[in-house]
Amino acid sequence: MARVAVIDPQTATGETKQLLDAVQSGLGMVPNFIRVLANSPAALGAFLGIHRIAGEGALDLQTRERIALAIAEQNACQYCVSAHTAIGRKVGLDNHEMLANRMGRSSDPKAEAALAFARSLIEHTGQVNAAEFDAVRRAGHSDAEIIEIITHVAMNIFTNLLGKATQVEIDFPKIELNKAA
Repeated sequence: MARVAVIDPQTATGETKQLLDAVQSGLGMVPNFIRVLANSPAALGAFLGIHRIAGEGALDLQTRERIALAIAEQNACQYCVSAHTAIGRKVGLDNHEMLANRMGRSSDPKAEAALAFARSLIEHTGQVNAAEFDAVRRAGHSDAEIIEIITHVAMNIFTNLLGKATQVEIDFPKIELNKAA
């Protein structure tokens, strides 16, 4: 059970209702994570804004989901691993690839470089060295893509923190973590 209220989109009012209706319209559902975030319309609006902007970038959908899976596993957020496994399937990732992604690996060398860079960002709290930076660039990532990798890492740290701190109920097929929290 979540540690904070899980807002019901049917009884929400004002700005909260508008934001939840927009999520429902876009996703066909309102995940519990969003319902918890809806306790603060300002926080929900900010998250949806950065999520929309991050979704318009140069990184392909599969790489974005790979990053989300790698970060969720690294941060031991079962809600996010479960959610992004379901989303990953929708964008064409298979189970074998997603398991590899959770460990920072990929069958796609360019994606694997993005995952290695993303995991280094977490491990070193942003203080990546020149070799790590050069490796992601040598793999074919543009400056725009590198900035987007950093953006997706930051966004996923936020969702991992929120999911873990609030203990939001998992409303996707539950996926076990590979490691203990």
